[in-house]
Amino acid sequence: MSKFTSNLAPLMEEMLSFRESLGYTRITCEPHMLSFDRLCQANFPNETNLTKEMVLQWMAKRPNENAGGLRVRAGAIRHLGKYLAAQGLPSYVLPDKFIGGHSSFTPYIFTDDELKAIFAAADSLKERKGTLRYIILPVLLRLIYTCGLRPNEGRELKRCNVYLDTGEILITDTKMNKERIVVMSDDMLTLCKAYDARRSIFDTSDEYFFPAPHGGVYPTCWLAEEFKNCWIKANPSKVPDTLPFVRVYDLRHRFASAVLNRWLDAKKDLNVMLPYLRTYMGHGEISATAYYIHLLPENLVKSAGVDWSAFIGLIPEVSI
Repeated sequence: MSKFTSNLAPLMEEMLSFRESLGYTRITCEPHMLSFDRLCQANFPNETNLTKEMVLQWMAKRPNENAGGLRVRAGAIRHLGKYLAAQGLPSYVLPDKFIGGHSSFTPYIFTDDELKAIFAAADSLKERKGTLRYIILPVLLRLIYTCGLRPNEGRELKRCNVYLDTGEILITDTKMNKERIVVMSDDMLTLCKAYDARRSIFDTSDEYFFPAPHGGVYPTCWLAEEFKNCWIKANPSKVPDTLPFVRVYDLRHRFASAVLNRWLDAKKDLNVMLPYLRTYMGHGEISATAYYIHLLPENLVKSAGVDWSAFIGLIPEVSI
């Protein structure tokens, strides 16, 4: 039985079913559709089309709602509008720039030497009784970087989703609630095999690939603190308070910029390459992937002749 009650109820159900067929979960949009459905039933009980008035009334900012929450709602109602328009039905499609851009925060892009120093710092961790952090952190950081993972995707990785025979990793419980498969480079696979053999000696559980001492996974704050310490250790000649602010997530940003630079060095057309990077990294929108172009030196981007109307391509390996 449908949870929706307004005149748009069948169309909302169709849209959610369509997204499910593409691999998305209902939970991404359904709560927002239920909220919109209640507004339609209360304020537009006779309306059978998705109108601008309905959408803008629902998009009014709510008390204590931050910009991120507003963008999520905008994405949900935009999905509905695009679906209805694709069916040839009269509908208002919320502009993709309706909420404005994300934060102006610029990620820190590590140099090759900085990456080497960070990994060397992780490798130098001393063994500590009751914890496997000294063998976990070097592998976890390299995996996040070489596979372009979100930090939590690496930290919460299930052991059953790491296929050491093929080098494939199944990423689940993602930001966009859409599973994907990434493939490790040969040297990353060799490192993971060696790590898993050592891990199995000390930890016999089968649930998590990077287990915490007392079960479950290490918390976000642990990884952030360990990474901060590695960054400080990688810059012994500098006062810690004067170092640039960095996050574990910046390893993912460095992965994306490394891929784009490699394509440009090979004189590839970025217009033809971005969709595979988008799929590999698990971005919901191509604009999230294209964002990384703006982090590249201007003289490189100018030569690419970026045409935002068409993208296709493949993902190269990123060396450790």
